[in-house]
Amino acid sequence: MDMQVKECMALITGGASGLGEETARSLSGQGAKVAIFDIAVERGKKIAADLGPNCIFVAADVTNDEESRLAVEQIVTAFGAINVAINCAGVADPGKVLSKKGPMSLAFFNRVVQINLVGTLNIIRLAVEQMVKNAPNGEGEKGVIINTASVAAFDGQI
Repeated sequence: MDMQVKECMALITGGASGLGEETARSLSGQGAKVAIFDIAVERGKKIAADLGPNCIFVAADVTNDEESRLAVEQIVTAFGAINVAINCAGVADPGKVLSKKGPMSLAFFNRVVQINLVGTLNIIRLAVEQMVKNAPNGEGEKGVIINTASVAAFDGQI
């Protein structure tokens, strides 16, 4: 038997805006338990309240190991498990390697890499640590990880 949405306990990074918010709304509307994982505290709390008792908000930065670990623990405490992790947290900060102002700042580039790459891996590893504890379904699945990217991942930016 395939995993059913109504049986899902989903962690959604970047869940307080954009694709993450729409994913949270869609899964919640289909009966899943949803954890909005984001740094946008007020917005995240509002969305969680709008979605009702099967939705929680956890404030955490995907690039921060301790915050992320505590957030995952909060989600497991609230839902009993995590069997879906959807990575939507990301930034699309365009920049030229060399502009009229000079070379791109390494700090600027590092911020993008930390959020989009390191943050994604951070959540994957913490979610998998929980998913291996899940009982497998009829197909042998213990969890699902979905990583998203903007169209810029394929088309690039100037």
